[in-house]
Amino acid sequence: MDAGVLKTLIVDDEPIARRVLREELDAVPNVVIVGEAENGEQALQQIAELRPDLVLLDLQMPVMGGFEVVRKLAGHLPVVVIITAFDQHAIEAFEAGAIDYLLKPVGGERLRKAVERARKLRKNPFHVADDVANITSAAVSGNSGRGRKIVGKDAGEYLLLDADEVLAFQAERELVWIVTAQKRLLATESLRIIEDRLREQQFQRVHRNAIVNVNHVRKMSALSSQRWLVTLSNSLQLVVSKRQAHTIRSILRW
Repeated sequence: MDAGVLKTLIVDDEPIARRVLREELDAVPNVVIVGEAENGEQALQQIAELRPDLVLLDLQMPVMGGFEVVRKLAGHLPVVVIITAFDQHAIEAFEAGAIDYLLKPVGGERLRKAVERARKLRKNPFHVADDVANITSAAVSGNSGRGRKIVGKDAGEYLLLDADEVLAFQAERELVWIVTAQKRLLATESLRIIEDRLREQQFQRVHRNAIVNVNHVRKMSALSSQRWLVTLSNSLQLVVSKRQAHTIRSILRW
């Protein structure tokens, strides 16, 4: 298929809504509809099989809603444009997170703008992954930051991780690694930005080069009055710097 073609999947439980979207998309150049799904389970299956560039995703569906679909995405990450009929709170959250949405009934001009945004966005896989992560944040917390997925890079693919999957973040010169129980992935942001984004979650900086998930701390050993050794659930050991020694009290109280 032509690299300039935008492969699109339509997900909506209403046949009429799917037909309207299909008819509107027929008038948009270089868009090919590769499939339709009427619920979230079908959507996940078709995303994995068809690997669309763009998914037009309804929020309110039986079996599995749109937010749950986004939270369960793994592997291939398409650009996701949310479709909603009446969820004003969701719209406000999307706007705050720079996430695109379509309000039913979908207008042709608004749809074309969303398609063009998706066309530009798919050229940068990190921005696609970051957008999907923002949607999960809006879904869980109204864009407060809690529940936001963490974006990591592994062998050319961008993966979304739950906070509980991450044991630590480690900086090595200009690189930042995400440490999980099975592997290390390359982070897409600096340690400072990561710390700011996760400030309300279960993460504590223990060194200028390390942030740990306190839920994965298994042992803390005193090396001196101001130095500690933290052992994580995967047996990784990290030294707590003198500057960050006060965070030990926070970890002990967690």
